[in-house]
Amino acid sequence: MGKSKLLQRVREEIRRRNYSYRTEQAYTNWIIRYIRFHGTVHPKKMGDKEVEQFLNDLANNKNVAASTQNQALSALLFLYKNVLGRDGLELDNLKRAKKPRKLPVVLSHKEAMMILQHLSGRTLLICELLYGSGIRISECLRLRVQDVDFENGQLWVRSGKGNKDRVSLLPQKCIPKLRRQIEKVKALHKKDLAEGYGKALLPKALARKYPGEQMSLGWQYLFPSSVLSKDPRTKLEHRHHISSRQVQRKLKNALAKTNIEKKVTCHTFRHSFATQLLKSGYDIRTVQELLGHKNLKTTMIYTHVINKGGNYIKSPVDVL
Repeated sequence: MGKSKLLQRVREEIRRRNYSYRTEQAYTNWIIRYIRFHGTVHPKKMGDKEVEQFLNDLANNKNVAASTQNQALSALLFLYKNVLGRDGLELDNLKRAKKPRKLPVVLSHKEAMMILQHLSGRTLLICELLYGSGIRISECLRLRVQDVDFENGQLWVRSGKGNKDRVSLLPQKCIPKLRRQIEKVKALHKKDLAEGYGKALLPKALARKYPGEQMSLGWQYLFPSSVLSKDPRTKLEHRHHISSRQVQRKLKNALAKTNIEKKVTCHTFRHSFATQLLKSGYDIRTVQELLGHKNLKTTMIYTHVINKGGNYIKSPVDVL
């Protein structure tokens, strides 16, 4: 099996398991880096020793984060187990990078509102949804028109992290803006249909099962791109959603107009959402469900942020 055929096999196995396109890109990139590290030797001629050398180089010489090293290891385990047919790797001499315990950056409600005041239009609506419902930026941008449930006040998050569906809050404040946004999507979709486009990218085999659904408004992205693009897997020319980089760039500009000296990203709004709910007395299990965390320990990190805040412990200086 040549290297090009090997990568094609990797892509086929990833797609057969319904992994995301980002996972496909990440895994293939790590496999290419692994092969190049060993002088373009075919992986079937290598094994535990070569994998350990590559991962130890990442940890010791490249100083990569623990999560990055774990992703590289996952990619190589996938290669050897699912593509080359080896049961597993005996990585006895692997020096794993330790994942440091870090507390998330959290905005107070006042700080969050200060930033939102310097945003406008579509970016404002997106950030209000991030802060108001706690969804990830990727989940927000992947929302379709039909995922907004006005009647029940819910947002349907489809194929979130771990390929799981869940329901989150629909902030009442966002409803008028969302209705206007859907009207814009409707007008743009009508224009695309008139020009011979307008097909949406449907998950899995739904396009074959329900061919007419591709043309419906409900499957169109809530925040569509201004240009058409070709899907790398299906080659369908369609209107994808906007890039998260566009939102992050405008958020950075808004942050510069405030006096907030924190490292704020789109994900900071998600952290702030969770913290505000816990401060308001909501049950941690409820917050876990809304955030889509598999493990309660992940949600517990926000209790550490609250308990170590200024309202929990009285400083000796303040007693003086």
